Amino acid sequence: MVNGEHSKKAKQALVPLLGAALVTYFAYHAVQGDRGLLAWWQVRQQMSAAEKDLALIQAERELLESRISLLRPDSLDLDMLGEKTRRVLAFAQPNEFLIIPEQR
Repeated sequence: MVNGEHSKKAKQALVPLLGAALVTYFAYHAVQGDRGLLAWWQVRQQMSAAEKDLALIQAERELLESRISLLRPDSLDLDMLGEKTRRVLAFAQPNEFLIIPEQR
């Protein structure tokens, strides 16, 4: 009967071991898997960086749009026209200094 007791105890221990193995498997993939917590955190970090880039690009676009609007024929700003002319032609009066920032 000793052999029968061992097989009965082995069968009783098998169910909790299989359950623990399944829980471990799913817990590992919940954290490390393609759609796990670490992947979710990494995607959130990428989204945060992309949102910052988007905000910078939108600000730059608004600045460019406002400068372009000053050069339209219906609302021409003579100061803006003079600035652009001097920059393109590298023209200045003898008593003027031109400070041209580096282009990005």
